[in-house]
Amino acid sequence: MCGFCGFTGFAPEAAEPIITAMMDKIAHRGPDSAGTYLGEHVTLGFRRLAIVGVDNGTQPMYNEDGSLVLVFNGEIYNHQELRTSLAEKGHVFRFDADSEVLLHLYEEHGASMLSFLRGMFAFAIYDISADKLFIARDPFGIKPLYYTSVSDGDKECVIFGSEIKAFMNHPHFTAEVNLEALAQYMTFQYSVLNETFFKGVYKLPPSHHLTFDMNSEGAKPVVQRYNHHLFTPAEMDWETAVDNIDAAVRESIAKHMISDVEVGSFLSSGVDSSYVAANFGGAKTFTVGFDYEKYNEIDYAKDLSGRIGAENISKVISTEEYWDHLPKVQYHMDEPLADPAAVALYFVSREAAKHVKVALSGEGADELFGGYNIYKEPLSLKYYAILPLSLREWLASLARKLPDGIKGKSFILRGSKPVEERFIGGAYIFTPKERDKLLKFQAMQEPVDITRPYYEQVKHEDDITKMQFLDTHLWLAGDILLKADKMSMAHSLEVRVPLLDKEVFKVASRLPVKFRVNRKNTKLAFRQAAARHLPEETADRRKLGFPVPIRIWLKEDKYYDYVKQYFESETAAKYFHTSEITALLDNHRTGKSDNSRKIWTIFMFLLWHEQYFGLLVEGYPRQ
Repeated sequence: MCGFCGFTGFAPEAAEPIITAMMDKIAHRGPDSAGTYLGEHVTLGFRRLAIVGVDNGTQPMYNEDGSLVLVFNGEIYNHQELRTSLAEKGHVFRFDADSEVLLHLYEEHGASMLSFLRGMFAFAIYDISADKLFIARDPFGIKPLYYTSVSDGDKECVIFGSEIKAFMNHPHFTAEVNLEALAQYMTFQYSVLNETFFKGVYKLPPSHHLTFDMNSEGAKPVVQRYNHHLFTPAEMDWETAVDNIDAAVRESIAKHMISDVEVGSFLSSGVDSSYVAANFGGAKTFTVGFDYEKYNEIDYAKDLSGRIGAENISKVISTEEYWDHLPKVQYHMDEPLADPAAVALYFVSREAAKHVKVALSGEGADELFGGYNIYKEPLSLKYYAILPLSLREWLASLARKLPDGIKGKSFILRGSKPVEERFIGGAYIFTPKERDKLLKFQAMQEPVDITRPYYEQVKHEDDITKMQFLDTHLWLAGDILLKADKMSMAHSLEVRVPLLDKEVFKVASRLPVKFRVNRKNTKLAFRQAAARHLPEETADRRKLGFPVPIRIWLKEDKYYDYVKQYFESETAAKYFHTSEITALLDNHRTGKSDNSRKIWTIFMFLLWHEQYFGLLVEGYPRQ
């Protein structure tokens, strides 16, 4: 795992101090070594965390004749098979690093090379002779990649890299808050747009590549999709489904264990990480918990680790530790993320990095195999949805007049809408009406405007499949995978996700809906496959998912006062009606309503803003 950055324009002598400063910003991604390419038109910088080809995988890396140069972040799990195939076609390899395979694969297939890759990746290849830049990101978005295009006189200058913070040291880049990103974040909990919180900076979406041909007059970056994740359910019997899942998962774990350094595994009480840990064959697992009994999974992790012959290394995160590290977390995220579990990932990664360079984690199973409880909703609404739409809408109009908390109100309201209108993903923090009441500017889009293109691609599928498809394309990359990458790389740790694999998806995509979700449980066939390797009670265990007691903390004087300082700051007043956001905080404290997630969403934005645009609040309440 590594980090890279680069840009077009600038002569080598002018480019060198710029790329050095940019690389320094992402040194945490690769503390083992650094390297640069200083070309006439393109500059590349690389920070390395040595995992595969430790002795000879230095980057930037060149092909045999020096016509191509590569910087690469990730792992290619089928690089050995690809190496054999390419060698048979006459390609000569000098090293044993997976990165070299990318160069030869590009020589052989150009942009079509991406269909051959199995792994997680973000990379840039500069074709020196053709003066063309080719940048690509893996199909699921496991590895991040950002770019922006700025004016360099009469030419377009492209800046790109693994983290946005590297852009801060480029002389042509000016940081400016993207208000539309903030508006949508208020509802989704994460940065959902392709344009990031920094105006003019974009994520290269998963399953896309970017080409920048510097020979063309007025050249601009061209972004294209190369892969689609479609669910195509097929008829099969239960045993076949379970067998297929177990075989694919265990084979994927074996592939993800390929490394020249020790590999550990994260372990919570959920079936996903337990399934991975039970099959990885390593010596160490890592767990964190909080100093509240309900929010601690350590006892379970130690028990399972003992059964599989691994040592469990755990840490109890104190409340003060958690709050002390919130600014660092938002700095490393690059963009605000209101998922409280990000901080737990920060700490478990920190503990793991003391012992290993690589850790496996269980991300992806919920999206691929139907693991979220909300996926049961279409089954709960099945018979209610038979009623005429006009009747359901009339009942919803009556239900809206009822006080919140009345049993059945939410069911009636949600049942009056099609899935395309009621489901936007893993979180729904502020409704558009609530958001507009808080913000001092008008959003340009509604949440349904963002989700509509994805629903359109699966309009003939059942509602559960539609929900999984949406989550796989938005929530997974925008929240789940982003925090896994950024929190682990903050500590120079590579996290691998064997449940989110090309071959595993082939199996998951073919599962009938009845093998994914029923009215009582989720991930049905997946749990049965996991049960072959776990204690009986574990496969059906409800995942806590790094639970965090923010609801409790925000009622305590110390943390209420701390958050209130941010809510009453000049910066808050620039974006929000401060009386409204302070009312959220006060109503939560008095128990009038549980506003913890809403408060946290605003608070994380303000902390992030402080990291990138200046101090908001002096000091910190200690005792």
